[in-house]
Amino acid sequence: MTDWNPLKRVARLREAKPLRKADIDDPMQRIPPGQYRTTKFPVLTYGETPQVSLKEWHLKVWGLVEKPMTLSWEELLALSSKEINCALHCVTRWSQLDMKWEGVPFREIAKLVAPKPEARFVMQHCFGGYTTNVPLDELCDDDVLLAYNYNGAPLARDHGGPLRMLVPQLYLWKSAKWLNGLEFMPNDKPGFWEKYGYHNHGDPWTEERFGRALAMKPA
Repeated sequence: MTDWNPLKRVARLREAKPLRKADIDDPMQRIPPGQYRTTKFPVLTYGETPQVSLKEWHLKVWGLVEKPMTLSWEELLALSSKEINCALHCVTRWSQLDMKWEGVPFREIAKLVAPKPEARFVMQHCFGGYTTNVPLDELCDDDVLLAYNYNGAPLARDHGGPLRMLVPQLYLWKSAKWLNGLEFMPNDKPGFWEKYGYHNHGDPWTEERFGRALAMKPA
C-alpha cells in the first residue's frame, strides 16, 4: 500500500476549491448540487490495485443471515443478471451520466442468504482490505448491482474488476471496488473512508461529503 495519509487526503478535499464550475444547466436534474459533468471515468484508488484471478476469486456472505455462503465466479455468473443505465457521482465533484452496467442485483444475493430480521446494515469487504458501510434497505433498491460488465465489456481492474458493488444513489466511494465479501450487521459501523472523515451515509443530493474523522492516524 502506498504511504500517503488518508487523513490528509480528506483534509485537502475539504479545503479544496472546485477547479470547475458546477453544472447548473441541467434541465433533467440528473446532476447533484456542487457536481460537474464529465465524459471520462477517472480512476481514484487508495493503495495498490489488487490483481485477482477468476480462479481464486470468491464472494463470502456472512453475518446475520440464515444461509451464509461463499460463491465462486462461476456460481456468481449463474445467478440472474440485470442491465442498468445510471449516473455515478464522485465526492471529488465529478458526475458521469448514462453509464451502462451489468451484474447481479443485490436483491438476488439477499434472497439466497435470507437476512435475519435484526440485520440492518451491510459492510462491503474487498480484496486489498477496503471496507464501506451501507444500510441494508438502500442496497435493496432496484438499481444496486454486484457489477461485472461496464459498457458491454468485462469490468477493468482499475475500475474494480472483476466485481464491484454499484450503489448509484450514493457517492461513489460507497460502490466498493474488488468486492469479495458482504457482512450483514445489526448495527452500523464506519468503513475505511468513513473512519477518516467522509460522511457515514454519502447522499450526493444533500451533499453528504464529510463527517467527523474517527481515526487519528492511518491504520
